[in-house]
Amino acid sequence: MSSESRFFYGLCIVGLLAILSSTMAKNPILPLLAKSLGADGAILGLIAASSTVPGILVSLPAGSLSDLMGKKKVLWVAASVFATAPFLYLFVTSPIQLMLVRFYHGFATAIFGPVANATIVDSFPRKKAERLSLFSSFTIVGRSMAPFLGGAILILTSSNFQYVYWVVGAFGVSALIAILTLFRKENTSSSSMRTRQGILSQIHGVIGRKLVVVASFVEAIQYLTYGAFEFFIVSYAKDVGLDLASITLISGCELLTVLVSKPIMGSLSDRYGRIWIISIGLIGGGLSLLAVPFTASLLVILVIAVLYGLGFSTVTSSTAALVSDLASESGSGSMMGFLSTMMDIGQTAGPIITGLIIGTTLQYLDGFWFLGISLIATAVLFTWFFRSHLKER
Repeated sequence: MSSESRFFYGLCIVGLLAILSSTMAKNPILPLLAKSLGADGAILGLIAASSTVPGILVSLPAGSLSDLMGKKKVLWVAASVFATAPFLYLFVTSPIQLMLVRFYHGFATAIFGPVANATIVDSFPRKKAERLSLFSSFTIVGRSMAPFLGGAILILTSSNFQYVYWVVGAFGVSALIAILTLFRKENTSSSSMRTRQGILSQIHGVIGRKLVVVASFVEAIQYLTYGAFEFFIVSYAKDVGLDLASITLISGCELLTVLVSKPIMGSLSDRYGRIWIISIGLIGGGLSLLAVPFTASLLVILVIAVLYGLGFSTVTSSTAALVSDLASESGSGSMMGFLSTMMDIGQTAGPIITGLIIGTTLQYLDGFWFLGISLIATAVLFTWFFRSHLKER
């Protein structure tokens, strides 16, 4: 295996450990811990949302900072948060303290995600979509393992929260050790040649480009529907009479589809171009969402979940690489930071907006059609703005 491949797969292992640690800290333990501390109603919502706020606030500045200081230093900061935050849960005695710890913990993924992606973009310019997608698949594995490990520990320890957070901390420390080892051996992530530019200049170089904003808007809408679909497909399946095993199968099939198909779609994007792949993914995902309210069949809902997962992976396997293509003269950290910010905004807004629609009209039809039409309308908008690029690779 070449040194570049060793570096890449080492970074993938770091991503798996880091996301496993951060996800295990919240799923399924967080609401149980919050309720044991006396949190309810709006406080539960604030605790759940507190870790997403840093993603909106710092992803873009952190990415720009990595262009100025070098990816290695900023990744060390993120890994340090992964390693220290879990142990703070051991001292929490009130909902407010838990909210503050969640806020601090949120900085880890807010910084790590865009800077790790920027490192991959810099290291593999000709295979960036494929490599970004494969890296994403590793993080999905970590995210998928977390609830099962956390739940198993809770069961085996009679719901002893501290044991869970000790294990979460062990994974976080492992991620820190892995990243320290990785960058001690490799010099792949050196400082950008544009170190004389300020952070504001870096940011303006990204958000000042119309096509970059459009491509990032696609990411936001895709994650808006993803966050809403993951939540409301469960409640919809329950309301049409499906049992827990069936609901678990639906969620698992969607996740497995994304995990398997994303690297394949990334490779296709590198070979044949990104515009048409993104457009097809948006339309396919939108059409699958439109079909949800018209069926109560487990088999049909499984097909819909697979089709939506395929559309999601098709779009997100190409958006980061497309933004990188469009703003190649800007810092990669700034590009990935802006994209990550848009992603967080979309994923946070999705369940809220869809919940308001469903709650106001009392109809899943309106909610899922809002999501489906949003994707299809975004496909039309995206294709129109990128019409001159359709024949380009």
